[in-house]
Amino acid sequence: MSLNLSDVKRIAHLARVEIDDADAETALRQLSGILGLIAEMQSINTDGITPMSHSQDITQRLRDDAVTETDQRALFQSVAPAVEGGLYLVPKVIE
Repeated sequence: MSLNLSDVKRIAHLARVEIDDADAETALRQLSGILGLIAEMQSINTDGITPMSHSQDITQRLRDDAVTETDQRALFQSVAPAVEGGLYLVPKVIE
């Protein structure tokens, strides 16, 4: 995909970004470089290559799921202004 200066200015307009001609030229060069890199990567034959979720073959270390704090729900609800059925009641803010 090839971009021109009017494409860059249209993108800037859609993004609500004010851009002058010098900055548009710079953005055009940078975007063209990015799109060129994407085209180069898409042209590589990846048939027979297994997709990977990570660049290295690693697994995440997991820790034991152990309770580290005691249940303080009753304590917290005892100081709440309004509680009903174990839920905190708050004033209605949206009609």
